[in-house]
Amino acid sequence: MPYGLALLAGIMAGLRAFTPLAAVSWAARLGHLPLGDTWLAFLGYQWTPWIFTVLALVEYVTDQLPSTPSRKVPMQFGARLVSGGFCGAAIGLPAGGWIVGLVAGLVGAVVGTYGGAAGRGRMAAAFGRDLPAALIEDAVAVLLGAAIVGLL
Repeated sequence: MPYGLALLAGIMAGLRAFTPLAAVSWAARLGHLPLGDTWLAFLGYQWTPWIFTVLALVEYVTDQLPSTPSRKVPMQFGARLVSGGFCGAAIGLPAGGWIVGLVAGLVGAVVGTYGGAAGRGRMAAAFGRDLPAALIEDAVAVLLGAAIVGLL
């Protein structure tokens, strides 16, 4: 189960890089993800979930800007890989398999990046503009984050 959630966190990172960080941090803070005696304990500190939540909200706004680069350019893609791998490792850590979680998160980030770009492109073409597709993608990322917090 934790490795499936690590994969899901990676997919979410492919959609929005900061949302899985916020979700994993909230799960740790709420006691759903026991990281207290680990090297990732900081994820459950008092201010960490709030910081990642603010960063996620900023990302939702900047994603709508026409100057925002594609998620498939190296810098954006790299950020999604780091986020997905990190969150996957955090989810796998309490089960004793942080490396498997890291790999699952990386795989999910690749799937989410390319699948999310393709899905958003198709929705934007169907709507005739990008904004509705972007908002749907935002909603999917938020719902995946809530699911991860609830399932951990």
